[in-house]
Amino acid sequence: MKKKTFIAICSIFFVVAFFQSKANSDEEYKKAVSLQTSGKWTEALPLFKSLLRKDSSAVEVLWRTSYLYSQLGSKQPDEKQKQSWYRTAEYLGRKAIKTQPKHANAHYAYALALGRMNENASSRTKIEYAKSIKTEAELALRYDSALAGPHHILGRWHRIVAGFNFFERTMIQTIFGGMPGGTYDQAVWHFKKAIALEPNVGIHYYELAVTYKERDETSDTNMAIDWLKKAMKLPLLTETDREHRKLCEKLLAELKS
Repeated sequence: MKKKTFIAICSIFFVVAFFQSKANSDEEYKKAVSLQTSGKWTEALPLFKSLLRKDSSAVEVLWRTSYLYSQLGSKQPDEKQKQSWYRTAEYLGRKAIKTQPKHANAHYAYALALGRMNENASSRTKIEYAKSIKTEAELALRYDSALAGPHHILGRWHRIVAGFNFFERTMIQTIFGGMPGGTYDQAVWHFKKAIALEPNVGIHYYELAVTYKERDETSDTNMAIDWLKKAMKLPLLTETDREHRKLCEKLLAELKS
């Protein structure tokens, strides 16, 4: 009887401890998401890393941690450190997809990581990654058409490919037999779509203005200025908002000079 009572008590303690641990993890996750969505990425990352140590297969934690590594990686002091952060983001994004293949944000985080890794790469590496970046962003939209991030990535993708030189286009033809898309018009469409979905995110306006500047057709400068002026009216709620505002201010001054 005593043995049965002891086992029963142990079982009760185990169940209580399990649910207490789960409740603590849930609270930690809510806090981490709140910090992430409010732009406090440096504070959010340690919480997500802690959550990953407890459950490395949680897709929501995986993609959000990947996203933070991509965003914070761009703030590292040199290219070597940036690439180290981006590789971690790429690994976590890929793991999130493996955990849940049809998870939209998993594909978005993976596309973002690949895009970051590709920013200062050689022409050949850019071209080799280009197809994967486009595929992952399109998969993200297939599973959730309301995401703005994949549209932003596709906007940059089309603008970059549209700006490829003759040598790079020859490489595309050689490696892939050509690549569909890659026009400034498509880039404009995707950035406008991102703005429609996230109207308070200044970086979408900035990249749209950059696209008009690079396309450089009749009235494109005026269009770029108009969108930058709209960006200047956005609320500044986070440090990231202020960083976006500075980019817009700098480009606006350049276009007006």
